[in-house]
Amino acid sequence: MAEELQRFVVPGIRPPAGAYVHAVVHDGIVYCAGQIGFDPSTGVVPEGVGPQTRQALSHLAAVLAAAGSDFDHVIKATVYTRDAGMFSEMDAAFAEAFGAARPARTTIPGIDFRPGVDVEIDLIAALRSPRPGSH
Repeated sequence: MAEELQRFVVPGIRPPAGAYVHAVVHDGIVYCAGQIGFDPSTGVVPEGVGPQTRQALSHLAAVLAAAGSDFDHVIKATVYTRDAGMFSEMDAAFAEAFGAARPARTTIPGIDFRPGVDVEIDLIAALRSPRPGSH
């Protein structure tokens, strides 16, 4: 019998702005929706791709924790940036968050976000350990 999908909306970060959830878990894999770097207490997006990357990854850390995973178990990251010139600053912030746990990653520049948004990140991760009843 196939494992049921588990859907997560995580308190403390911005609720999904559309018809989606923060993460879905299926067969031991966590699929995280993209996150941008807004301050959850004010809704303001900080200036600069570095601070936005750090904040987006903070949101994703909360999503992964709620789903039963963490950065050490991230398999794949996709990073969308406004401009290719933002790569090195984004990459430095990304490296701070992941340390030695380097996932596979694709970076896609040239995305036309709403004004002030420079980066969005989504992740795919394995669960830290199998959930009870899963294969």
